[in-house]
Amino acid sequence: MVLRPRSHPSLRDYGIMVPVSPDTTARILEDLVSDPKLARAQERWLLERDATTVTREDALRVHTKEYVDRLWDPTSREYVVMEGYELRAPDGSYHRYDPNRGRIPLGRLVDQLLDVAGGTIQVLRAALDYGRAFYLAGGMHHAMADQPGGFCIINDIVIAARALQASATIESAWIIDTDAHKGDGTAALTHGDTSITTLSVHMAEGWPLDQPAVRPDGTRNPSFTPSDIDVPIASGEEGRYIPRLEEALEALDEFPRPDVAVVVYGADPYEHDGLPSAGLLRLPLETMGVRDRLILDFLTARDIPTAYLRSGGYGERAWEPVAQFVAQFLHETLGHQTLGE
Repeated sequence: MVLRPRSHPSLRDYGIMVPVSPDTTARILEDLVSDPKLARAQERWLLERDATTVTREDALRVHTKEYVDRLWDPTSREYVVMEGYELRAPDGSYHRYDPNRGRIPLGRLVDQLLDVAGGTIQVLRAALDYGRAFYLAGGMHHAMADQPGGFCIINDIVIAARALQASATIESAWIIDTDAHKGDGTAALTHGDTSITTLSVHMAEGWPLDQPAVRPDGTRNPSFTPSDIDVPIASGEEGRYIPRLEEALEALDEFPRPDVAVVVYGADPYEHDGLPSAGLLRLPLETMGVRDRLILDFLTARDIPTAYLRSGGYGERAWEPVAQFVAQFLHETLGHQTLGE
């Protein structure tokens, strides 16, 4: 099943000039329904957003009270967005931000992202119902307990897992993160919690691992908190990506089986991605497909309900690896009889 996010303004409508194509979701869906078999069965696989929301209580299971207060306070949330999207340079000037091009106040982006996170809770529930589900949004894996970062204001992944744990829907989860950047927020938020196991395959250098290891206040930078399994891939080691991922999945198999797996589907390792900070990892479309097949087969063989979150992916070609995988995902999930094959 594929969950379509609610229609929202683009980042450019807020004056934020991050290279996110506003029509990525539309391009993915357009490509899927160009397949006559998928088009005929669309009502069987396309899910719409329901009324699931993220409440203060949901956020407080993951983020500090002080930070949640900032998110819910109309006077401070604008500054949270400025910080999370790095909209000011060290000299105080605007960075990839043009307030003259924004038609919506920055603070309202928080409401939009809370709605996106509500979809993450919904897609985890859908995965439990259907066995597999793919959300064309979410995956905000850099947000920490007390601060935003890396274009992530809240950590919807951990919020969703904690919400389902709180309702006794699940007891445990695996989080498999394939974004080009390390899933640092997720690792920090779940460190020491045996009910959530994290695996991150990412660039060995570059953001967020090029930050100072110590914060200005003298505390350790949480971005360096290890995942349960980390797979750092150095620039030029793309040929080792699949073998290293296979080894990591074998290691993950040693952990107790979870009630649900969350795959943070990173589109930004793609060689045609448009974000410069993802440029140290460049995988061709074929390798992206092998990666996706490997993870899907691993989880399917173990009968683990799986929710995918489309994370990362910048520029005009970000839709390509996602559409490739989701088409395959749907053909196998729905089966030959449903598709009239």
